[in-house]
Amino acid sequence: TKFKVPENFKGLTDKQVVGPSTEDLTESDFPVQSFKPKVQMPFKRLPGQNPRKVEVERRRQLYLTFDIAELLASKGIDSNQLMPRHYDPENMPPIEETKDSVFPIYLPLQVFDNDEFDCRTPEEWISLGLEPGSSDRKPVPGKALLPTDDVLGHEDPKNQELIYEWIDVGVLDYDKETDLYLVHKTDKKGLVRDEEGRPILNGGITPQG
Repeated sequence: TKFKVPENFKGLTDKQVVGPSTEDLTESDFPVQSFKPKVQMPFKRLPGQNPRKVEVERRRQLYLTFDIAELLASKGIDSNQLMPRHYDPENMPPIEETKDSVFPIYLPLQVFDNDEFDCRTPEEWISLGLEPGSSDRKPVPGKALLPTDDVLGHEDPKNQELIYEWIDVGVLDYDKETDLYLVHKTDKKGLVRDEEGRPILNGGITPQG
């Protein structure tokens, strides 16, 4: 009877907890390599230098501590004021109440866009969603300045009532002609899913188009 396997053998093994594990048990729709920073280092370690893997992990941990909303706030920038709104002359605040200019923001962020110091091209960012041995392209993690109200945000992005915040998104695709990214908000679990709960792959394009 010692060699007889009990019927609930798998249940017994699942209950066995030896100790803490280093295995990452969190579910994610993003590839592992999409979180790795770009490092300009030789793959072969030179004497006196850190190994490439160590430098990549150190920078990854460092970049995780950065928050674009906090960085902008530390410079006195209100992220909600970055999006141009409809001009409303009837509700213009008096000059005494305004900190800076009385004129509203009217220039889009694209006017100030500068890619001279970007470490990757848009095509390289999107290619981070490709995993070895798989033909499907997963979304790439990112942050986007989006309205909290999706319905009103689609109907009228410049509405005065909208509140814009930096929101975690999955970057699905890039349009070279318009120089715009297609993004999808993550859910409460940090996943990028469609209305039926399925992962969004290949920019959201299904086999049916």
